[in-house]
Amino acid sequence: MRTVDFYLGLGSRYSYLAASQVERIEKTYGCRFIWKPIASGALMDSRGGNPFRGEPLSGQYDWRYREYDAKCWADYYGIPFREPVGFRVDPDRLALACLAADGQGALVPCCRLLQQLIFVDGVVIDNDVIAGVPRKLGLDAATFRRDLDTARPRHEALLDEARARGAFGVPTFFLGEKMFWGNDRLVLLEGALSGVR
Repeated sequence: MRTVDFYLGLGSRYSYLAASQVERIEKTYGCRFIWKPIASGALMDSRGGNPFRGEPLSGQYDWRYREYDAKCWADYYGIPFREPVGFRVDPDRLALACLAADGQGALVPCCRLLQQLIFVDGVVIDNDVIAGVPRKLGLDAATFRRDLDTARPRHEALLDEARARGAFGVPTFFLGEKMFWGNDRLVLLEGALSGVR
C-alpha cells in the first residue's frame, strides 16, 4: 500500500481543512496517510523569515483574508469552521500531546480531537485542556503524562526530518520524494496518486 507522509500543524487552518479529506483520499486511492504533527511555527522559524511574525508580507498572509479563505474552503468541503482563539500553551504542546497519545495508539484520534476543539468548538487550548485529552480519548492518564514529558526529542526529530526533506510550512505531503504543500495542492497529490503526469 502506498503511503503519504502528512506533516501538519494542529493550530493550522489549512492542516485542519486538509485533514478533513484524508479518509476520502485513502478510500479512493487505496493509500494510507502517516500523520506527523509538528509545531509549524518552529519549522518556519528555523528556516528564517516566518511570514506570520510581524506585519503581513503580502495579502495572502493578512489575517482577515486567511479567515475568509478558510471559511470558503470549509464551505466547499462541507465541514464546520470557526476561526481559532488564542492558545494559552506553547503551540508545540499540541504536537507533543499527539505524540504522547501515539504511545497508546491514539495519534490520529488526538489530532482530530484537538482540531475539533480548536476549529469547531472554539475552545481555548490551555494546560487543563491538554490534561483532559486522556479522558476524552479513553487513555491511561499517567502514561499520557509520562509520554508528554518525554515527547520533545521525537518532535525535534520530526522537525529535522521535515526540514531535511524541504518542507517549509504545513500542511505538507510527501508521496515518495514528491512534495505537495498546502491544502490547495491536494488536487495535485490526488493526481499523483491516480498516475496523472
